Amino acid sequence: MKKRSFVATLALTALLTACGKNDAPKPAAEAPAPAPVAAASTKLVVGLDDNFPPMGFRDEKNEIVGFDIDMAREAAKRAGIEVEFKPIDWNAKEAELLGKRVDALWNGLTILEERKEKILFTDPYMVNKQIIIVKAGSPIKTKADMAGKIVGAQEGSSAVTAMEKDKELSSQFKETKLFGDNIAALMDVEAGRLDVVVVDEVVGRYLVSKKPDNYVVLAEDFGTEDYGVGFRKDDEATRNKINDVLAEMKKDGKAEEIAKKWFGADVIKH
Repeated sequence: MKKRSFVATLALTALLTACGKNDAPKPAAEAPAPAPVAAASTKLVVGLDDNFPPMGFRDEKNEIVGFDIDMAREAAKRAGIEVEFKPIDWNAKEAELLGKRVDALWNGLTILEERKEKILFTDPYMVNKQIIIVKAGSPIKTKADMAGKIVGAQEGSSAVTAMEKDKELSSQFKETKLFGDNIAALMDVEAGRLDVVVVDEVVGRYLVSKKPDNYVVLAEDFGTEDYGVGFRKDDEATRNKINDVLAEMKKDGKAEEIAKKWFGADVIKH
């Protein structure tokens, strides 16, 4: 009996010890260290189409000038960032940005939902339309008249996107021709090789103003859109810094001053 009691006692002790081990609280796992936040850049390489007046283009001295150039220079100065302007193939703008060959896209860049998947935008700083331009004396008076006609636009531009959204009309075009820049497209309209050009209002009206007797802007358009500055998604700090100074420029009137210099009116989205 004593032997049985002794064995039973040992078994009970072992059982209690095992239970105690299982019930003991486990040490809390250490929380993972937060990912370091990238600092804002000290230099900003701005990618642009240097044949997109008045947003960004070359003057008679071959220097890059324009509305967006002045806006970017002022914003960079206020943010304490050095700025460099780099002409790129605008049709490959996203590849240039994501490949880190430029740090920002600042040249009449339309904020689109599909672009937001890859690009981090500032708040809108300007409103734009996609207008329709024809040769003076053209029988094309409305959007519906574009059916059966040769329609042109800049490759990779928001004009192409806007027309594609209107599938009912664009499917009726005789042909859609894409150009490297809007100036070449308008020259084809003037020469009669193209019936219509769809283009950003800011650049379209600027170019038409140079030859007002040669072109007509239709009353209808392909819709309005907002312009913003585009950054890589991992460069939130620089985007935030530029966003803050753009808001400051709107508030203190500097953005309006730059707009009036290039457009003769306040086209800033406040």
